[in-house]
Amino acid sequence: MAEERIGILIRADSGPGILHQITGVFARHGADIALVEILESRPPNSRLYFEVVPAGDPQVLVQELSALPVVHEVSLVKTFQRIYGKRIIIMGGGAQVGQVAIGAISEADRHNIRGEHISVDTIPLVGEQPLADAVRAVARLPRACALVLAGSLMGGEIEKAVREVREQGLLVISLNMAGSVPEAADLVVTDPVQAGVMAVMAVADTAKFNIARLKTRVF
Repeated sequence: MAEERIGILIRADSGPGILHQITGVFARHGADIALVEILESRPPNSRLYFEVVPAGDPQVLVQELSALPVVHEVSLVKTFQRIYGKRIIIMGGGAQVGQVAIGAISEADRHNIRGEHISVDTIPLVGEQPLADAVRAVARLPRACALVLAGSLMGGEIEKAVREVREQGLLVISLNMAGSVPEAADLVVTDPVQAGVMAVMAVADTAKFNIARLKTRVF
């Protein structure tokens, strides 16, 4: 069984080579870096967040990191996965986004009470290119596992972006709208509240819903 990730928050100096010194400690201890984020970089200080899979005692890592002259403070923290869990992203027209969010948040609450960790992010957004850029960016977001496109008309470059992120393993649900995006999505749902509910059910470990077993993809 693979070891669980740990979160490490570091306050250090800011400047060239700082990250190199810190990651060198992880390398010497065989810790596999799964995520790194520069939370703040305002000279003379920076805040760095790492999620790593340790090869040994995490406290040894903390001690050696703390011994670096460029490091001021090291803390073990819970990972984003443990706190916020899987992310569902909803984007499109504001009214439709709001309705999808009602369903997603209500359903996520039901599963989170039973031990899941599912969070919902929204962005009201219009325009073919801004939406296409945003769709492609979802594949780069940590922990994002499902995207719901909520609007009245989407196609063109957005459709291309949808096909790209699906190839990368992202689940895409589309409202039943005009344009070619519904043809490219994994699932098409007419009612926006139901779309939010189904997005959560599709990613929740505590749900028995499985998109792959559906005989139809339009609802």
